[in-house]
Amino acid sequence: MDSARPRSLGPRSLVAVTACWGAFLLLDRLLSGRWWFWLIPDLAPPLLFLAVPVLLLALAVVTRPSRRWLVPVVVALLLAGLPRTGLNPAALLPGRDRAPGPAFSVFSWNTEYWDTTDDPDAFYRYLRSRDADVYLLQEYLAWVQETPTRIDRLDRIRQEFPGYRVAVLGELVTLSRFPVLATPTVGAALPAGTPWEVTFARKKVLRTDVDVHGRAVSLYNVHIPVQVDTRQSVFGGDFYRTVRAADAARREQYTALESDAAANHHPLLIAGDFNTTPAMGDLSGLRARFRDARSASGDLYPGSWGGLLGSDLWRLDWAFTDRRVAVERYSFADQRGMSDHRGQQLRVALRP
Repeated sequence: MDSARPRSLGPRSLVAVTACWGAFLLLDRLLSGRWWFWLIPDLAPPLLFLAVPVLLLALAVVTRPSRRWLVPVVVALLLAGLPRTGLNPAALLPGRDRAPGPAFSVFSWNTEYWDTTDDPDAFYRYLRSRDADVYLLQEYLAWVQETPTRIDRLDRIRQEFPGYRVAVLGELVTLSRFPVLATPTVGAALPAGTPWEVTFARKKVLRTDVDVHGRAVSLYNVHIPVQVDTRQSVFGGDFYRTVRAADAARREQYTALESDAAANHHPLLIAGDFNTTPAMGDLSGLRARFRDARSASGDLYPGSWGGLLGSDLWRLDWAFTDRRVAVERYSFADQRGMSDHRGQQLRVALRP
């Protein structure tokens, strides 16, 4: 009897691990985007939703015949987790979306503290090299003594981008070759004279309505607040209070954005740094109503941020359009060491 125990340990452990993974998938589906604490498990690289079931499947195939029933179970778990991996099956298909209407280019990028940590001349050369009709830029600020700090680069921006219209809200900057028709407030309006620090914290969506060859188009420049403060210890209460407060701030921005975009009668494009991965439920509202530009990408796994691991394992930067805007090309640009985010490059066209 004792000699049989080691032989059964492996298969039994495989069943236990498979059950744990199934429970995690269920909890993730139920809690992601609904419970503040789940922002912490949501930090995991989305490719885990592929790697874990593939490993379990390989082990299930080679296990003893009495445990082969695990194979269809693991396949089901693999299929259940695929939408959260961030994989882009459209990259394997020929052809791209096309529209006969006017087309224009967009570059969206989290600049990581604008030009304050880079050579300013190189920074602006890089931006100009994108040659976009529209720029949606985030983190127009400096980081001074662990605090976001206001900067003023408007004169330099206008010098570097002659002919562009400039819209600024807190840390968000939108540049447009097209005439600006309006900059409607998204969410609750702040009183006149509100300090920059308050605007920075409360206003993470800049809507700019522009005239594209006679048609009004709404551009949403977005930077959803980050969910954790990596300077805090996970063993302290401040870490979890920060996560809970961040969840409330993120929900405020998502609610305002989704409500405004749903009521908008113009063709629209939404892009920016969402600090949200493909595995997170926070994007469910936008994904249900609007089209992810990912389908126009040739990358099987489009990633835009790597963090401490140094590779783009996370996609935190997103672009969405409604049905009146076709995304003809979509890719992530090399940031040339000037940011921890890659920029989003799009060519879009308006449908008649």
